[in-house]
Amino acid sequence: MSRRAVLAGGATAGAVAAGIAGAGSAAASTGSRNGAQAMSMAGASDGARVRFDRWTSWSDFMTGRSDGALVLPGPRLGVVIGHSVGTVSYTDPYLGTTAEYEYATWTSPSRRLDFGATQLTAHWNAETPKGTFVKVELLATMEDGHQDTWVMGVWALGDDDIDRTSVNGQSNAYAEIDTDTWGAETGHSMRSYKLRLTLLRKTGSHASPRVWQIGAVASAVPDRTTVPATVPGPATGITLDVKPYAQNIHKGQYVQYGGGGEAWCSPTSTEMVVEFWGKGPSAEQLAWVDPSYVDPSVDQAARYSYDYGYEGTGNWPFTCAYAASYGLDAMVVRLNSLHELEVLIAAGFPVVTSQSFTKAENGYYASAGHLWTVIGFDANGDVIVNDPASNSDDNVYTVYPRRMFETVWLRTVYTKADGSPGSGSGGIAYLIKPHDKALPPVVDPRNPSWPDRCE
Repeated sequence: MSRRAVLAGGATAGAVAAGIAGAGSAAASTGSRNGAQAMSMAGASDGARVRFDRWTSWSDFMTGRSDGALVLPGPRLGVVIGHSVGTVSYTDPYLGTTAEYEYATWTSPSRRLDFGATQLTAHWNAETPKGTFVKVELLATMEDGHQDTWVMGVWALGDDDIDRTSVNGQSNAYAEIDTDTWGAETGHSMRSYKLRLTLLRKTGSHASPRVWQIGAVASAVPDRTTVPATVPGPATGITLDVKPYAQNIHKGQYVQYGGGGEAWCSPTSTEMVVEFWGKGPSAEQLAWVDPSYVDPSVDQAARYSYDYGYEGTGNWPFTCAYAASYGLDAMVVRLNSLHELEVLIAAGFPVVTSQSFTKAENGYYASAGHLWTVIGFDANGDVIVNDPASNSDDNVYTVYPRRMFETVWLRTVYTKADGSPGSGSGGIAYLIKPHDKALPPVVDPRNPSWPDRCE
């Protein structure tokens, strides 16, 4: 099952980036995709497995291997270039520019899984001063010991030096990359992995990227059209005060970043959460936006999360990396159940979720992939969302029936109105928070969906 349909924006995959240091190693390698109360509270009991991991503290980074990289203390401790270990020429496939970069690398320790993962999505939180960028790679070890390296993203916050991009065209007998998600081919699974950071800066520069968090969610979620129903839980009657933004009022704006409208659900939803935490772009940062446009921070979010390879704003880790540029921690997670989402809302964390549905299910419109922001649960346990699919900020607040919500969000396959097959995210969400605000304990320690400690 492809996860492409559940990316926001409806764009088709773009061109493959060329000239990336180390890109293409996967394709060139030898081989490599394609009830009781307890149950009603926990949710899915179909054998699905999830494991979230991240590296963000001094001790985390010191357990990895550094080749020229240095762990730099400070308000946001992170990995930077200590000294160059080599140079590489990078040709940007979209800007048409070529420049020489020096680089250093940091590689995480191996993360051994107690299940065979069939999907993995990485994330990273970083700053990239002018003339710098980062490349994130997955080093996957399969069930038979076969190993491959996959490029998960080439990224910079700005768009002056390079255009951030995913790298499609990576596939072999074991797995493939679908924009931002690694997926195993039928019959194969991943048993352990490492993440590798390559930090790059223009040759002769003293600037450096700083990466203060890198992580991934590995999972094995079976094809499912539904999940067990949950009962209302700890967030019943709670509504978080999240400012609503409508994506459709931006229709036709900045076609080079997707053109607004239905293409901008991911950045619109994300900007709501960024501003909930008191962050967001300054007036100076918004100076490029046409002053006649309302809610210009949504335009900002779209521009700086746009994936030039995918040609859209729905790249999950790119969107989280944009949110993190304001000093927040932003992670792609896969939640196990609606109960877990309630635990987060009850603790004060709004969550962006990804889902697909028919018009009959939604009651208003159909979408093969849409993101919205969950802000609470009403007295009946139904789900309160700020749904950006609106023509007015005043109409964003929406209540969706509990059973409908958990079905369209947690399933992985469904049938569209025309009878064709559709895919669902299987519980994908953005979890965005201040660095010093602790998350609640994980609900299922065997399937940890989010970090269980605050650094």
